[in-house]
Amino acid sequence: MKRIFDYCLALLLLISGLLLSPVRVSAAEVLQVREADLLLIGDQNRTYSVRLACAEINPGQEQNSIDFLRKQLPRRQKVNLMPMGSKDGLLLARVRPLGSSQDLSSLLVENQLAKLNQGCIKATKPIEKA
Repeated sequence: MKRIFDYCLALLLLISGLLLSPVRVSAAEVLQVREADLLLIGDQNRTYSVRLACAEINPGQEQNSIDFLRKQLPRRQKVNLMPMGSKDGLLLARVRPLGSSQDLSSLLVENQLAKLNQGCIKATKPIEKA
């Protein structure tokens, strides 16, 4: 009887430990900067291409933008994606490195490498009260 009790207690502790332990969730991470506004992002089981939303790269600034993004996003940098839609089969998202308060589109604009997309400005404009 004592052995059965010990066995049931051990099993109960094991099950409760599995149920109460926090599940580890990993963030998406940058695998590659492909173009001035296109990133290859990966998570646990898939990779996908993400185009930076709201940024139109200034003509002639493509290589500077790539260099800037590579500096901001070293390989395996964890990022937070804020999806805003899709275009041509690519996810459009604002991408923010974890620990940063600004997304990459805003940083590109601040560094005069891009300008804000007009469609994005309209989509994020505050609603005016009548």
